[in-house]
Amino acid sequence: MSRGGRHAYTVVSALAAGALVLTGCSKGGSDASDNSKKDQDNAKAQQAAIKFGDAADSTGPAKQVPGAKSGGKMEVLQRDSYAHLDPAQIYVSDEGSLANLIHRGLTGYKSTDDKGVGHEVVGDLATDSGTTTDGGKTWKYTLKDGIKFADGTPITSADFRQTYERLFAPFINQGPTYLQQWLADTTGADYRKLLPDGPYKGKHLPDSILETPDAKTIVFHFKTAHPDLPYALAMAGYAVVSKKGDTQAKYDKSPVTSGPYKIQSFKSGKSMVLVKNTNWDPKTDPIRNQYVDEFDFTFNQQFETSTKALLADSGADQTGVSFNNQVDAGNLSKVLSDTTLKARTVAGYQPYVGQMNINMNHIKDKKIREAIAYALPITPFIRAYGGNDAMEVAGGFISPTVTGYDAKFDPFGKKAKPAGDPDKAKKLLTEAGKVGMKLTFGYINTPEGQQYSTAMAAGLKKAGFNVQRQEIPAETYYDQIGKVDNNYDIYHTAWGADWPSASTVIPPLYDGRAIADGSPNYSHVNDPKVDSDIDAANALTDPAKSAAAWEKIDKYLLTDVVNAVPTAYYKQVQIAGSKVGGLVYDNVIGGIDPRRLYIK
Repeated sequence: MSRGGRHAYTVVSALAAGALVLTGCSKGGSDASDNSKKDQDNAKAQQAAIKFGDAADSTGPAKQVPGAKSGGKMEVLQRDSYAHLDPAQIYVSDEGSLANLIHRGLTGYKSTDDKGVGHEVVGDLATDSGTTTDGGKTWKYTLKDGIKFADGTPITSADFRQTYERLFAPFINQGPTYLQQWLADTTGADYRKLLPDGPYKGKHLPDSILETPDAKTIVFHFKTAHPDLPYALAMAGYAVVSKKGDTQAKYDKSPVTSGPYKIQSFKSGKSMVLVKNTNWDPKTDPIRNQYVDEFDFTFNQQFETSTKALLADSGADQTGVSFNNQVDAGNLSKVLSDTTLKARTVAGYQPYVGQMNINMNHIKDKKIREAIAYALPITPFIRAYGGNDAMEVAGGFISPTVTGYDAKFDPFGKKAKPAGDPDKAKKLLTEAGKVGMKLTFGYINTPEGQQYSTAMAAGLKKAGFNVQRQEIPAETYYDQIGKVDNNYDIYHTAWGADWPSASTVIPPLYDGRAIADGSPNYSHVNDPKVDSDIDAANALTDPAKSAAAWEKIDKYLLTDVVNAVPTAYYKQVQIAGSKVGGLVYDNVIGGIDPRRLYIK
């Protein structure tokens, strides 16, 4: 999933800790050497498979948070407003964090400890995580009793049929596509041919594909086995949509919610208020708690602004938090060196890998792409977010949190030369006869984006490129760069695994058959060998062989194709007001767990 721009497990994921000493990148950050082993252990823990729970594991209510009490209003300071509220359109981390409070699906991730480390996939609206008797070709789910939408309407299998069939409609173009492809037994965007208009013109998926024999039963029939289905269904993108309340494209601004909170008001770009959903029954929910009476969101709060407010810790800021903002670079050292302030923080590795995409529709000469790769300085990017405590120089596209990661892989020498190699780049550009070539650099219009894009552009200019920077609003950044026919030559994105497998990294990002508006194949790589190797890797059932196959594709992309430049592995430090209780960094969410929060 994309990182807020950003993506990660199930619903979302988070920033990553630095296990390596960053040569030339320590300035502007703090010394992370004391945390190195902790970071490595955290990354390895996230590689572990998450078990599927049974009916007992899936029974509510959720475990009580120690010391928690109900009541009060909590301030939420967010940089980005929410571009999408329709669960089918949710595939970035900030919206995913919100989805934990307002949306529910057949399955979900249940925390098994109070540290945000242990998890299992359990039945959320379903009685268990799913049953299969044929290795994953057929999956059966039974809905719980007493489950309702926020408007009081009972949730039935008809709502889930609507939920899954509308995924094929043309206006749904931002969310995950695993389930659609599995139901259609195809790759890329061809799944839409199965039900081109969704359910809106009277056609439906046949019972041989999706069966809803009664109000409480949902059965998936796949032609090939998909043992990962419980993971996929736990994603926000597959949360239930009300058949009665489905307003098609308009649902994206005013959905009928099913979680412990409902939307009282939403002013895009300004504010949002969540209040308790009185039709949510905690006895049906093993995952979420409902302590806070009201969450009051304010948008356009940059990292520095939210950090300073929470550091001041006065008035409403004492009960303030940000679900996704991190401690800004300028205050990070101060926060981590002060024991009182550090006690109000949480931190962890995120499964995100940053990459500077090279638009292959525009730049078709591999030698030019290699020149960009060698010239691009990574130091400014890492420094903009706080140095070693916020980032680690990336070698490949596979995160340290995912099996298949190779710490030694560094095709462009970024770990040794994070400031780039302009001399080597200029030689390549000269050989290509393109010295002075114009590069349009689309960057996210945030303080961090402005800072790193300016310095990165200067590094590219040293190699002989004529770089033109163009700002893109943060709220719609991923929508704009996600267009196939966008106007940019290079632009940065970050992606995290949807569950701990590179099968949720390589295919979404690099399968040429998936190129379409809204597709996360942001570099528009369309390589027949990559597509063929993806099919072969997807067919493997042995986890070790599968991890090796994904690693091989990763290396081919960066040595033979050069469609993007890995920038950083992420971690995140977040801070809250002194009266915020239940503060935990959750490895699956990749940030603060909003389901546990209470006011002291």
